[in-house]
Amino acid sequence: MITLSDYLIVGAILFCLSLAGIFLNRKNVIILLMSIELMLLAVNMNFVAFSAFLQDIAGQVFVFFILTVAAAEAAIGLAILVVLYRSKQSINVDDMDSMKG
Repeated sequence: MITLSDYLIVGAILFCLSLAGIFLNRKNVIILLMSIELMLLAVNMNFVAFSAFLQDIAGQVFVFFILTVAAAEAAIGLAILVVLYRSKQSINVDDMDSMKG
């Protein structure tokens, strides 16, 4: 039987991996976006685990809203990334330091 602590440990591992992905790789925008998505999925796993443990549907409702926000964030983030790649010919974060339009 899988207990609540097992789900929380897996969620914490996913969250720490995504945090490491953000801090260790500050050059590639795609990996930064994937790390943010992984962080949101780790939080979602914790919400679902607590929702199942407490027999309450509120956690699953929060997951639904987080997934819709994450999908919108991914679509907008990738659209911005495509526009920046077309103008700079690179996805390196260091190349995107100018603010001129």
